[in-house]
Amino acid sequence: MPPLIAFAGALGGLAVVRWAYRTAVRINQELEEARLSRVAETARTGEVKTLRRDPVTGAYRPG
Repeated sequence: MPPLIAFAGALGGLAVVRWAYRTAVRINQELEEARLSRVAETARTGEVKTLRRDPVTGAYRPG
């Protein structure tokens, strides 16, 4: 009986790992799509801000 319990535990553990992996892949894919959407929206609206170095202070400022 103990080998059957160990086998069932291993299958259960494998199922949990598989579920966690698939969930992580799905979440990462959704986050990547959202990031690409934000980048495309920013490029479309022309809100790309660059930093320029102030020659006097040496600090970087939007501009």
